[in-house]
Amino acid sequence: MRNHAVSKRVLLVDDDVDLCCLVREFIAENDFAVESVHDGGRGLALALEGDFDLVLLDVMMPVLDGFEVLRQLRRRSMIPVIMLTARVEERDRITGLNAGADDYLPKPFSPQELLARCRAVMRRTGHSTATFHMATEVANISVNTATRQVWNRGVPVELTATEFEILDLLARSATRVISRDELSAVLHQRPLSPNDRSLDVHISHLRKKIEGGGVVIKTIRGVGYLLSAEMQRSA
Repeated sequence: MRNHAVSKRVLLVDDDVDLCCLVREFIAENDFAVESVHDGGRGLALALEGDFDLVLLDVMMPVLDGFEVLRQLRRRSMIPVIMLTARVEERDRITGLNAGADDYLPKPFSPQELLARCRAVMRRTGHSTATFHMATEVANISVNTATRQVWNRGVPVELTATEFEILDLLARSATRVISRDELSAVLHQRPLSPNDRSLDVHISHLRKKIEGGGVVIKTIRGVGYLLSAEMQRSA
């Protein structure tokens, strides 16, 4: 049951346990209730399932980084999000804002500034957070997140919802190995159990459907998967 004296509930997703404790104590004194978790996969699950009014989201976290949590969250929710990060490069701020963040607060920050930004975002009721999607292209494969369409050399490819989510994440992260736990966190908001082979089945089906598109899904043993342009074979 929600305390009638608490006006807003905040989800803090940050792997810095000490920071979470400090933020939780300070905000609690100002009529906010804070629940904290310390990895992106759990944070995404709670943000989608919990009754929260605001998410404070770190960028550098295990399982899923903050940018990926935000991208997945924006597909299903318009809950306000403030990014918290020590990464202050302009490209990182632009990435977060374009992915749908409502505000961006660099670390270190004062508790007073955090509180002020939380209140400012909460005042913007009925706001619209626009997320701009463009097609991601790797070799001859094109993936459009907005329309959930895939083309192989200009020909539409029919994928299941799960196959699309896998390919979309692999394509946007091309050149980076995506761990099995990261894929499972996006697909199921939980880690894979040791005997769960469902991901292998989806990968196998996906490989067949994008065959001929000039890409290959490589299995990096003991780690995960990598989407890359297929090397041309000599005659």
